[in-house]
Amino acid sequence: MRIITGKFKKANLYSVPGKNVRPTTDFLKEAIFSIIYDCKKRKVLDLFAGSGSLGLEALSRGAESVVLVDFSFKAIKTISRNIEKLRCRDSCRIYQKKVSSFLRTNSGQFDMIFMDPPYNKNLINPTLELIYENNLINSNGKIIIEHSKNEKLDDKWASKFEKQKISGESQITVLGV
Repeated sequence: MRIITGKFKKANLYSVPGKNVRPTTDFLKEAIFSIIYDCKKRKVLDLFAGSGSLGLEALSRGAESVVLVDFSFKAIKTISRNIEKLRCRDSCRIYQKKVSSFLRTNSGQFDMIFMDPPYNKNLINPTLELIYENNLINSNGKIIIEHSKNEKLDDKWASKFEKQKISGESQITVLGV
């Protein structure tokens, strides 16, 4: 797993150890960033961050700052190692918290929100509900979700759909405000 382009181009990232981990492949990361190519001066939130690769890729591509949230101690440790490796601590904030708890208590707004929840755990719709309820996405912001192609978004989000792409068992869905 690596940073694809930008100021950290080709930097290899540490992966979260364990068998239940599903890192975002370089192919999927390329697909995501070909859809939302402009990260410059954006405030980014990376939910269910894992290794932090999506948020750190956005930072490499010019994002102003990134907030990374994951509940797993192994994930938080891996994110910290990756941030140290890239020497970008000043642009990053890490929270070891359940995503739902973070979203209920956070008062900031973001230009770009990445979501990569565990597949088929029914986390997408409740998480989207909290993001929109708490007004966490700026106008013209984007929510980028990597999820199982078998896990469907509620119809109430249909008016916000901008793009969808399926690759193998994974699907990328981009929502606007």
